[in-house]
Amino acid sequence: MRGLAVFLAFLILTPSIVNAQSEWPGEPVDNHVHMTWAAMTIEVNNWADDNPDIVDLVDVGESELGKTLWVVRLSDWSMETKANGSDKEIIYIDGGHHGNEYLGTALAWLSAKWYIDGWNNGNEEAIRVLQNSEIHILIMLNPDGNDFDTRWNINQVDLNRNYDHYWNTCPTTQPGSSAFSESETSANSQYMNEVVPHADLYVTMHTGVWIMLYPWGKWPEQPPDWELYHSIRDEIHANISDIPIQNANQGLYPNCGTSRDYGYGVMGYPTFTFETDDEQFIPGSVEALNERLGEEMDVMRYLIDNVWFWRARLVVDSITLSGSQVEVQIQNQGHASAVNATLQQVLDDGQVIWESNKFVLNASSEATFTFDVSQDIEETGNWRINYPVRVIDSARWVNETLNITAEIIEEEDSGFLLGFGIFHPLTTVISLIGVAIIYRPDEDTILED
Repeated sequence: MRGLAVFLAFLILTPSIVNAQSEWPGEPVDNHVHMTWAAMTIEVNNWADDNPDIVDLVDVGESELGKTLWVVRLSDWSMETKANGSDKEIIYIDGGHHGNEYLGTALAWLSAKWYIDGWNNGNEEAIRVLQNSEIHILIMLNPDGNDFDTRWNINQVDLNRNYDHYWNTCPTTQPGSSAFSESETSANSQYMNEVVPHADLYVTMHTGVWIMLYPWGKWPEQPPDWELYHSIRDEIHANISDIPIQNANQGLYPNCGTSRDYGYGVMGYPTFTFETDDEQFIPGSVEALNERLGEEMDVMRYLIDNVWFWRARLVVDSITLSGSQVEVQIQNQGHASAVNATLQQVLDDGQVIWESNKFVLNASSEATFTFDVSQDIEETGNWRINYPVRVIDSARWVNETLNITAEIIEEEDSGFLLGFGIFHPLTTVISLIGVAIIYRPDEDTILED
């Protein structure tokens, strides 16, 4: 299938292909930098052929006109997991929902190219990222609209209003006959659900206004994971860029049925719409793409390099059993809050024999919780912690086994002797006093004598 697609791409390819990182393999169209689907097809296939150790190219569906939708998957494929055996984090990126928003497509392309070049050049950041995460990039979701230089797909549908999250409930532009009525959005949602259901970051790239938008588009209120979004915003503004970062409804306009809100509200990902501006050319010159989008790439690198933090991560420092209470010290190393979390004790067969009340631990904080125990628990039992990785209802849950042994504190004897043995000096004195009182003769008896 890859071979046929590349052959067809050669037949219809019009612009020349330039392999240098600083140039975009396309031609200027309407004050944008434009790359045809054919040029991109050849480019991504070359990446896969030249870099099999880190590039896996997959066909995830077709456009309405039958053009292949390519996903470039980047990771150190010699490692199934991280070096410590834990799962790699998953990042999902797509571009080109709107066919005439070329710089959004360009930023998706550049996000792949930066890590490929970085790996080959021995860049420590690129190597670290690819050894610890997988980056999945669908560079051009709307190849028909791209090649016809139009916002819509061939059916005149706005693909970024065609997702099944409050579809067609806002004043909107051509949302289609139903949610996922278009082959492009259907393929994208299928990839989300079947291949990257547990992604810890989703960025969808567009062009128009220089801004980053987080949920919601439908409502002006902040999303449940506002702490996470605000911490990312504050870090970017403090150290990387002054790009505006806002709730989409307030920062742009009400919009429903978007991939961003579907990714967050249905899939539970932390999501952003990354909007580049349209100003590409200085009169009489062409600015190199990696320079034109350098600041945007700095932001993307920050989001990708720190993906480990974009969820709640509870670490239990200690568990103490004292009488009828369990005390647990926990820290949240992630930047999302944990809600409805519980501590569990389980048997070797996985049966839960005790579970705490639900508790909340805010992002980047630590606390000590005390729970009453209404039944006997095993002093040497196994412990687990159960919580959703983000506040949004659609977030996935984790149930993590703890490599920790509870500390046992024995209750002190509360009897009269206060814990002293019968031969303790104080015990002896008290006993003699007691005997003297018991055998003390009556005064009348003394007088009679």
